[in-house]
Amino acid sequence: MHFTEVAVQNVRGFSPQGRFPFKQGFLVLKPPGGEISPLAALSLALLYADGRGEDARFAAQGQKAAKAALTLVGQDNLTYRLLRDLGGVGTLHKQTAPGQPPELVSQDSTEIAQFLRAQVGLPSRTAWEHVYSLTPGQMPSRKPRVRTSKPDLKRPSLPGVGGSHPGMPALGSNPSLSGLASTQAVAPAEDIPAAEAKLKELEEELVKSRVMEDLQFKLDGLNSQLFEVERKLKSTEGLRVAVRDAENAWNAAPTPESLGLPADILTRVERYPKAVARREDALNRLAQEREQEAQAAPVAVEPLKKNPLFWVGVGAGSLFLLMGIILGAVLDTGWRYLTLLDIPAFGWAAMVALRYVDDLSKTSNVRSKEGMFSAREKKILEEFEVDAAPVRRALKALDVETPEEIPAMFERKGLLEQRLTELRDQLTAMESDPEYVAAGQQRDSIKEQIEQLNAEIGKKGSFVRDLREVERELSRTKESIALAKSGAVPMAAGAADPGMGAASGPMEDPSPVLMKVAADLLSMDVPTVAGLLRDRCTQYLSALTDRRYLGVEWDKDGLGSVFVPGQQLGVGEIPPRDMDMYYLALRMTVVEKVSARVKYPFILEHPFAGMDEVKLPLIGRMLKHLGTLTQVLLVTNHPGLPQLAEGTVNI
Repeated sequence: MHFTEVAVQNVRGFSPQGRFPFKQGFLVLKPPGGEISPLAALSLALLYADGRGEDARFAAQGQKAAKAALTLVGQDNLTYRLLRDLGGVGTLHKQTAPGQPPELVSQDSTEIAQFLRAQVGLPSRTAWEHVYSLTPGQMPSRKPRVRTSKPDLKRPSLPGVGGSHPGMPALGSNPSLSGLASTQAVAPAEDIPAAEAKLKELEEELVKSRVMEDLQFKLDGLNSQLFEVERKLKSTEGLRVAVRDAENAWNAAPTPESLGLPADILTRVERYPKAVARREDALNRLAQEREQEAQAAPVAVEPLKKNPLFWVGVGAGSLFLLMGIILGAVLDTGWRYLTLLDIPAFGWAAMVALRYVDDLSKTSNVRSKEGMFSAREKKILEEFEVDAAPVRRALKALDVETPEEIPAMFERKGLLEQRLTELRDQLTAMESDPEYVAAGQQRDSIKEQIEQLNAEIGKKGSFVRDLREVERELSRTKESIALAKSGAVPMAAGAADPGMGAASGPMEDPSPVLMKVAADLLSMDVPTVAGLLRDRCTQYLSALTDRRYLGVEWDKDGLGSVFVPGQQLGVGEIPPRDMDMYYLALRMTVVEKVSARVKYPFILEHPFAGMDEVKLPLIGRMLKHLGTLTQVLLVTNHPGLPQLAEGTVNI
């Protein structure tokens, strides 16, 4: 899971209006001016809204309308957009497909919270607040000192304190209180009746809180069951998508009918090479015949009037004819027989003329045969076109280069149909599986139970405080009443306490909360988690404290201790600055180990105020390493940290 965008309008600590895209890795977010941007608190309010409008406190001063939106990619790899009018209603949308408008999931705060937990994979509010959101106020040095649960040797024994009074639990005896409850110095009650009345109210509230916690526990369990059931039911979604894609591919696969081609196109394609060979053979034979005819025909026929032999014959015949007539008439002798010589002369001319006529006849025959050759060529091409035209149309429609590729394109339809049949059979088998059928039946039952629990929770009325918070206040109230009745006066905050060994007393150990949340996230018990975190936390702490601490350890309740040369100290006994380093090391260790299984954004909101400047580059490199495992968003105005990040976003 990671954030892809934050959009704001009139939200304090951000630009008046804008959309800020985020990428994965280690990012530094720079607020406008010197303001403090409450990104961690804002994300907590948006993701875990209870519908009471508490997020209105993030609206910029003087602005009536303010909006904020988070766009995130869930554990299911789908994109969700959560939009809220600060102090008003909110909506959750899901992006079902790229380029398509988002689908509305819900506008109800309770339904949105359940959907984010069950479907998107959001962790519990406690995990988000204590592991994935780091603010300055969470640093141990910013919290007040605590007092020990054992009685002061100089004070009288007090009923109800230290387990000395039967029937009253000793402070710190409850395992849930020993790790989670703060044990700040308690002042005696000024008004005992009022305190006892408050004690009665707290006991009633404790009952309500326990009932509410039981209901919430059941609701979380049902949501987990619903998530598992939905996961089983969604196991077929990938196959359904595959079936849908296979159907689309099968429908889109070409067929002769869909392309407007003859039904026997494959037969035409099969005989296409033979048709090409026949065409080429016929054209080659035709070309040979043309060449033979062209060789037999005269190159050119000289006109008869330009033939000298013709004119020699005509001239000689005419001369002999005239000479015989003239001489026979004048001399009246045998010269008239000279006219007979014109016969061979004119015969010669006639023979030349006949040869000319014969040449002309041959030329005419060649021309007539050329027309015959052209007709034969046209017929050959037309016969070839009958088979070739559909093949060419198929080449163009299928966008292939050679006819040999056409059968494979049409065979693809059958292969796709076979694949579609196989996928449908697989889907039918999965849907008929008893576990799948049972999951479908359980989903409706679980949803009905969830609705009943939500209705029951809604009937409880207004907001109910956390059980541990009520137990803590109840315990402190009992102690204040006991102090008032005994007349003991608590030591001043700066007075020496022999049992402490320090004037100001120890600090509260932040380890139990983190260890228990880590155990929930990793589905382990606290001792197992301690073994998993020990070495890595030691490395972080040793680097952050210049190797003053050699190791860390936690007991079964999650209480921590550190090793220094020659001794072992409780975490609450080390100096405040070192405890801050320990807390930061433990937080980063938990994020690192959990990110190996499931990824959530790690948001750090101005957490390094007051820290040694020399430590910041080292912390920046550690955060950059975490950025390779999950998304790390650091909100800071420090000028030196952006250069260590993979990107900077001006918000």
